[in-house]
Amino acid sequence: MDSKTVREKHKKHLMGCVGNFYEEPIALAEGKGFWLTDCDGKRYLDFFGGILTVSVGHANERVNAAIHAQVDRLSHVSTLYPTVPIVTLAERLLATMPGKLEKVFFTASGTEADETAVALAQVHTGRSELVALRHGYSGRSLLAQSLTAHGNYRAVQTQVAGIKHALSPYCYRCPMGLTYPSCDVKCARDIEELIRTTTSGGHVAGMLAEPIQGVGGFVTPPKEYFQIAAEIVRKYGGVFIADEVQTGFGRTGGKMWGIEHYGVEPDMMTMAKGIANGMPLAATICTAAIDASFKSASISTFGGNPISCAAAIATLDVIQEDHLVDNAKARGDELRAGLEELKKKYPKIIGDVRGMGLMQALEFVVDEPQKDRTPNASAVLRLFEETKKRGLLIGKGGLYGNTVRISPALNIGAGEIKDALAILDQSLTASAAT
Repeated sequence: MDSKTVREKHKKHLMGCVGNFYEEPIALAEGKGFWLTDCDGKRYLDFFGGILTVSVGHANERVNAAIHAQVDRLSHVSTLYPTVPIVTLAERLLATMPGKLEKVFFTASGTEADETAVALAQVHTGRSELVALRHGYSGRSLLAQSLTAHGNYRAVQTQVAGIKHALSPYCYRCPMGLTYPSCDVKCARDIEELIRTTTSGGHVAGMLAEPIQGVGGFVTPPKEYFQIAAEIVRKYGGVFIADEVQTGFGRTGGKMWGIEHYGVEPDMMTMAKGIANGMPLAATICTAAIDASFKSASISTFGGNPISCAAAIATLDVIQEDHLVDNAKARGDELRAGLEELKKKYPKIIGDVRGMGLMQALEFVVDEPQKDRTPNASAVLRLFEETKKRGLLIGKGGLYGNTVRISPALNIGAGEIKDALAILDQSLTASAAT
């Protein structure tokens, strides 16, 4: 099929909520390394990675070889039977964990991983109420929608009760109107009053938070934030859950897990996306004490699927043997430096640059950002069309749709970083003129 035919069939057969980027969506046919090719043969440099999922490049030969070998050996049995891939992957993941995380439960998506973590927290503590963050995103299920604090993603009017949304550590748009570091990180300290005033008996099951808020627009908390937040949550009987669905596997550069940058040992971690370079897989990892408290039976039909586990093992091999955590730091520093230069060059529309490693963002505003910081979603849409013309794919997000998200594969090279920054510069000039 050509691109036009694919677009027509997509519009005819898929639900309207399955949205696409661009005025005329790109119908993709092939991918290799850092490049994607559409159905008409045009190539694009991929700097969004399937929403931070293609961690070691499209059609990575080592990952593909592991998938092919596993397909010929054993494709599916469910979690009712132990297999070599599931126990091997569990052991490999646990070897990378901070703190005392010892037990793994595999599922097929980040939504399920977060749901599993919430259930474990509730059973372990005997409490039901949970703290989540405004601007956070946890997935598509009813509970995940309730944890999510983006009105556009909360389709069901009646949400799961007991979710308390704390202030986001969104320094560029501080909900308290303060400035870091003189603010004393009051957004974190406010969690104590939130618990004491809005929960039953002033106790919680826990807190679930992303080290960097992904869909929220790569909101990056101050370095003290999670130490303060986790201490408060534990003081009131809860556990701390680090949602590493987007930040995990070296994405933030220099550390395997995003929460490690903040010096906090979580009681649980959830992960998905980059775990298997695009194959469907997720995991919830907890302490032995939390695991021991869960007495009910539980299965996951597709969790720990042998093919996905084989892909994840190979992905870990590539990340570790090719030192991609370090590469994410080095290339991320180059990317960040280039984005800061773009902010200097386009100060009237780029209000903020933030992120860590290969998880960087530009927030767009309407003129004179230091005054009112009015969100400028239309500038992002114009930029998208210009980068598309020049063969660069980027992402977007944020509550206002005014944030560009940039997240290439962890093995991206310095040359590709330089090329992407040049295209962004050209596209910004062109979009500003329209």
